Amino acid sequence: MHTGGEPIRIVTGGYPPIPKGTILEKRAWVRDNLDHLRRMLMFEPRGHYDMYGALLVEPDLPGADIAVLFMHNEGYSTMCGHAVIALGRYAVDQGLVAIREPLTTVNIECPCGMVAASVEVKDGKSGAVSFESVPAFLFEAGRSVCLERYGSIIFDIAYGGAFYALADCRQFGLEFGRDRARDFVDAASALTEKVKLEIPLFHPDHDDLAFLYGSILTDGGDGSSQPTRNVCVFAEAEVDRSPTGSGVTARVAAMHAKCELGLGEPRTFESIVGSLFTGSVARTTKAGAYDAVIARVGGRAFYSGKAEYWREEGDELGRGFLVR
Repeated sequence: MHTGGEPIRIVTGGYPPIPKGTILEKRAWVRDNLDHLRRMLMFEPRGHYDMYGALLVEPDLPGADIAVLFMHNEGYSTMCGHAVIALGRYAVDQGLVAIREPLTTVNIECPCGMVAASVEVKDGKSGAVSFESVPAFLFEAGRSVCLERYGSIIFDIAYGGAFYALADCRQFGLEFGRDRARDFVDAASALTEKVKLEIPLFHPDHDDLAFLYGSILTDGGDGSSQPTRNVCVFAEAEVDRSPTGSGVTARVAAMHAKCELGLGEPRTFESIVGSLFTGSVARTTKAGAYDAVIARVGGRAFYSGKAEYWREEGDELGRGFLVR
């Protein structure tokens, strides 16, 4: 499937059994024992540098309809909104949940916690999906670092199921629609690496959640009168073609914390390829000592194909490689 242009390769079979445990324990076990399968499915010749995948596993949390591990070119993320949007449709279409019209709820257990997806259903057919993620919060506002190529950069750090550095692209001399994607990747990657070196992160729920997933460069807009464009560069300089579900969640949390977004106010977010997500604050909450929000993010996912993969004996390149 793809959501807003961002691929999501859903693994429906072929993995060996995964031991019981919490979702974070499953994530660690798959990372330590089955990473060769991630490389085979995400990397060339079957995938590419920016491929993204979802592995369905047995749920552990009460009330979860499905549970999922997310994977990409670097490893295994804790949250993925574009994947949740696709998996909401997938769960409805595959009969993994009882269908209710006009909205069917799919409770998806992610490494960051339970995420509730609402799938529009009409005449038995699934459509648009929105989700409410885990508590999202502004970690730090107005931080600055000095980047050798770009000078002083001011940014926020926010959590939306994963931590992101959020910065206005104009500080890097960039403009959407004018500059190359490569230029955005270089700028965002430089910011990510510097923040990783200089700013330790903390999450009140689990140390495994306290890492910087990437940086999101924005056009400086707020998405009210017209869509605000952004590009998320995450993992190992992977570029999200969608507006980024967890990234929109983080942006919504940061905007609310800075009194730029009120409860229930809708905003629109546009990706580097022109696809749109909606975002709003559904309600306020806490994440440990942090003031937090439950964001609602919406978008569309579509099916793009079905495939079966294997590796022949002696095919060393078939284990997976990357060229960029």
